[in-house]
Amino acid sequence: MVLTNDTDSVRKQSEFDLSTYLGERQALVEAALDQSLPIKPPSTIYEAMRYSLLAGGKRLRPILCLASCELVGGTVEMAMPTACALEMVHTMSLIHDDLPAMDNDDYRRGKLTNHKVYGDDIAILAGDGLLVYAFEVVATQTQNVPAPRVLKAIAHLAHAFGADGVVGGQVVDIQCEGKLDTTVETLHFIHTHKTGALLEACVVCGAILGGAADEDLQRLSRYAQNIGLAFQIIDDILDITKTQEELGKTAGKDLQAQKATYPSIWGLEESTRQAQELIEQAKAELASFGNKAIPLLTLADFITNRSN
Repeated sequence: MVLTNDTDSVRKQSEFDLSTYLGERQALVEAALDQSLPIKPPSTIYEAMRYSLLAGGKRLRPILCLASCELVGGTVEMAMPTACALEMVHTMSLIHDDLPAMDNDDYRRGKLTNHKVYGDDIAILAGDGLLVYAFEVVATQTQNVPAPRVLKAIAHLAHAFGADGVVGGQVVDIQCEGKLDTTVETLHFIHTHKTGALLEACVVCGAILGGAADEDLQRLSRYAQNIGLAFQIIDDILDITKTQEELGKTAGKDLQAQKATYPSIWGLEESTRQAQELIEQAKAELASFGNKAIPLLTLADFITNRSN
């Protein structure tokens, strides 16, 4: 009986049209993002915020938030403000990462980076504006969700981005730049915080809003932690195997900056194997959800199969 159920799940996953799913969800997210951030005085800061926020991208983070909310019985409408907020926070991190004081990048998503268009000062403020506005959006635009769930989601997102999450990972990343003795353990710390913490928040916040039980939140947290680390491993691989045109951002930056990466420690073949193993572990965490988990299962595979 278990075998039959497993076979049925594999069949339904293979029939799931990820391209259509992503296209529909991306369109919903783009419309919500556009509507959530109108231009008003002082127009320069809102234009700068919108420049990076609406620059395209896969919108993987908000889509994960929507998918996890639906998985546990919630709706797209319940999670959309938080999904938008997650993309705002992510965009803020990209704007600041690209600054001369950080990664000093000229291109992001195939366009000039924010500071190249608006200057360092406005870019810093645009990132600041997106960060604080994200929490305002969750608090004021979330509807038909009990207040304790909204508060819990806000707290989880704040923790994920702070010194125990993205900020902490970025600090260690900066401190390790140029060090040839960076260990795998340190690299894991950097990326479970810098990349994985926000991806984990996307999945968990969506589930919180949908009313997930604690045991389901734990499963989804482990799922997200695994895909987050796999995402970074694949990012490291793409950085040295793809061109700037294919990536939409400067290629080979990690090598130029003498940053430790998974391929530099493990090599390409082992890095690919490790990423795939993490994806399989992530998918195993969703077994109890049955066919309802097909969007999240397919999104996990998408992470290792992407080309940018």
